[in-house]
Amino acid sequence: MTIQVYVGTYAKYNNGSIKGAWLDLTDYSDYETFLEACSELHSDEIEPEFMFQDYEGFPKEFYSESSIDLRVFEYIDLDDNDREIVDAFLDCFGDCAGDLFEASQDAYIGEHDSDSDFAYEMVQSCYNLEEPLASYFDYDKFARDLMVDHLSSNNRYFHSSW
Repeated sequence: MTIQVYVGTYAKYNNGSIKGAWLDLTDYSDYETFLEACSELHSDEIEPEFMFQDYEGFPKEFYSESSIDLRVFEYIDLDDNDREIVDAFLDCFGDCAGDLFEASQDAYIGEHDSDSDFAYEMVQSCYNLEEPLASYFDYDKFARDLMVDHLSSNNRYFHSSW
């Protein structure tokens, strides 16, 4: 997936132009290097005020029209699985105070195909039910009870009290 922003300037926009370019954030080692590229792109202005007119490939919490959150560069360095965990965490909880990346890992329980599969694993790991009792256990009902204390997004499960 491409992690990029469309960079224009407020001066151009106010003069009726959206002239700018998509910049791939993975091409830059840090925010300062990215800003240098933005300055080079808009070198026709003395002190360009950058306007980030669109974005793709990273969470909306890292984007605003007037700035890009520095955490996007940490997000870029994550592997695909950890990015998916962060995305699912943000879907469940929104942004958080403190270290988002640490919070998402602390709250993460695992990935399951369904709430029932999640409940089954929880029962097996916590209670180790044996037959014949296990065959009578209602995993769907237990899943509903579990979801009071857990949240999920894209088949990724989290403790709701992180």
